[in-house]
Amino acid sequence: ALQNVTLSIKENEKIGIIGYSGAGKSTLMKLLRGFYTVTSGEIYLGGICLKEIKPKFLAENISEVSQMIPLFHRSIRENITYGCDAVADDKIWQILERAQFANYVKKLPNGLDTIIGVRGSKLSGGERARLAIARAFIKNSKIIILDEATASLDSESEFLLQKGLEELTVGRTVIAIAHRLSTLRSMDRILVFEK
Repeated sequence: ALQNVTLSIKENEKIGIIGYSGAGKSTLMKLLRGFYTVTSGEIYLGGICLKEIKPKFLAENISEVSQMIPLFHRSIRENITYGCDAVADDKIWQILERAQFANYVKKLPNGLDTIIGVRGSKLSGGERARLAIARAFIKNSKIIILDEATASLDSESEFLLQKGLEELTVGRTVIAIAHRLSTLRSMDRILVFEK
């Protein structure tokens, strides 16, 4: 899917990736996260070959915000803190505020204990994306991947999501995939994938 791709991303740099469907954008993200292994060439993270980095380390230090994040038929609390040690409720509420999701959760009859359905079926696309932002805040990852995070959102949901993303991406390395160039206007560089 990807051939002759060479790029370097500096720490705390914000990179946008744009290109047609099938150009290899998502494949690159799966390679960076260790979901796929390279058949030729090498990928380095912080000067260390990705083959030498434990998958757990990658999972702890790379967060993804998209509308396709894995969500479970569990509570909002369990979905946000997934993969973390015990997290106090007051910290969860602080994170929800930063992710622009607290007001929504406060209105729910069971609050943090609300079950969100299989794959988050009881949430809208914007709500699922804001939950993904909250999960990324909890993990405090150094690398954030935004994979079409604002695609198919209405303007109000996109505005709330953008506010949460602005705070989340401060002082972190960001790789954002988008089909619309306007989504990437705050990036330091934009890479175009074609063919």
